[in-house]
Amino acid sequence: MTEAAIRKKPGMASVKDMPILQDGPPPGGFPPVRYARRIPNKGPSAMAIFLAAFGAFSYGMYQVGQGNKMRRALKEEKYAARRAILPLLQAEEDERFVKEWKKYLEYEAEVMKDVPGWKVGESVYNSGRWMPPATGELRPDVW
Repeated sequence: MTEAAIRKKPGMASVKDMPILQDGPPPGGFPPVRYARRIPNKGPSAMAIFLAAFGAFSYGMYQVGQGNKMRRALKEEKYAARRAILPLLQAEEDERFVKEWKKYLEYEAEVMKDVPGWKVGESVYNSGRWMPPATGELRPDVW
């Protein structure tokens, strides 16, 4: 649809022939512009949000404390069980050590029988204290 048909002026040769049509306000005027700051009061207040966050944090820290107590109790129970069984384990290890030490002394006697003045089982250290064998020395599975 052309401008001429819209303005009901058929046969216009130029745009200059068109009557001036200026935009204006609607009848009765425009509605008033709302420039005042009107923020809707929706949702919880800042204090309510703060108290909820503080409550959640407090509950979480309480749960952490309870977990720490439980973990500490379980750890203490584990250590108490280890302390209770330690003498038995030490006795078994001592028994194994004595058997292996006897085998070791027999082996030493057999190997060093041709060396004059060699005393089987005598320490090669001059400290006067008993020194346990080095780790793995009395372990046949390591030899």
